[in-house]
Amino acid sequence: MKKLLTIAFAFGLFYFLPQQMHANLNQEQDEEVEVVEAPVEEAQEESQMTVAEAPSVGFTQELKNRFIEGGPGFMGIVLACLILGLAIAIERIIYLNFATTNTEKLVEDVESALKSGGVDSAKEICRNTPGPVASIFYQGLDRAGEGVESAEKAVVAYGGVQMGQLEKNVSWISLFIALAPMLGFMGTVIGMIQAFDKIQAAGDMQPSLVAGGIKVALLTTVFGLIVAIILQIFYNYIVAKIDSIVNDMEDASITLIDILVSHKK
Repeated sequence: MKKLLTIAFAFGLFYFLPQQMHANLNQEQDEEVEVVEAPVEEAQEESQMTVAEAPSVGFTQELKNRFIEGGPGFMGIVLACLILGLAIAIERIIYLNFATTNTEKLVEDVESALKSGGVDSAKEICRNTPGPVASIFYQGLDRAGEGVESAEKAVVAYGGVQMGQLEKNVSWISLFIALAPMLGFMGTVIGMIQAFDKIQAAGDMQPSLVAGGIKVALLTTVFGLIVAIILQIFYNYIVAKIDSIVNDMEDASITLIDILVSHKK
């Protein structure tokens, strides 16, 4: 009987003890995993809070910071090109919009005035109408008494004068379009030279020395290209507007000569 109890006790000891040890080991491993995962989760939460609390930089502030990083030398000249080019472009756009007239209505009014009140009445209408087309009409009507050929010569000559007024200062915009990226490229070259001078002075090829100079150099190029793109858009609009007004002037001049010829008959 004692031998049976001893065998049963030994069997239970060898059967249940490994299971209990294995269970305790699994529990300890789970606790270690929880302890390790807790700091990781806390670190992730802290990083997310840091990212959320970081202030977002707007486009204007970022542009200002990049401009300051580029240096006041060439960046100031590029900015001056942008300001002067925009000032001329806005002035031309305002002038061209005021110079645009309803040519068909003007031709009808002049023709009806010639039939009803003569040349003086037609000249009065042209005098009270703004725009280059009305000015050309006035010069042609003013020479109408000398013959159709004199009126035609006056219209052609004064048309050239009005075309020059329309194209006034437009060449400056094209100059700034070409000058801005050239200044940016010059700033890039000078920045690269300064970067290599720093490397030569340090006697070692350190990335920090090269990166700073190259960054400043490329910023001048970027701003020069941005200025050129902005001014190019305004320039193309102005040229298209001038071409439209000149076409109206040519068509109206031909119509005026036909009206004068029919009025002389």
